[in-house]
Amino acid sequence: MHFCGIKIIDMATLTNTTAQWSDVSLTNTNPSLISKITAWADKQAANRTLWFMVSLIAQGVLFLPVPAVLLYYFHAPIFILAVTLGLFFSNIIAGMGGAGIRAMLGLFAFSIIVHLLMIITFII
Repeated sequence: MHFCGIKIIDMATLTNTTAQWSDVSLTNTNPSLISKITAWADKQAANRTLWFMVSLIAQGVLFLPVPAVLLYYFHAPIFILAVTLGLFFSNIIAGMGGAGIRAMLGLFAFSIIVHLLMIITFII
């Protein structure tokens, strides 16, 4: 190839052809319980402040009296109080610290499970 009396050499370049991938659906047709829960939690992201308030009210009204009842009536050990206060303040820190909705709901669910297990353990 010549351009204004200058010989231009074409370089031998390699060209890649585009791959022809088959159209395979990668969606899970049988979602697990965990994927359903995380999908629900992701939908609740707009209600993050509401869930923080629900968590604080539920912890304050339902769970903070639990150690008093267990310690006084059922002679539970003192670490019950430490566990309850630790869970309560961790919920406050998670909510006010800007944790994601999955972390907030997970911590709230964990608090519910721990308190129910404490009640079952010392009452039954």
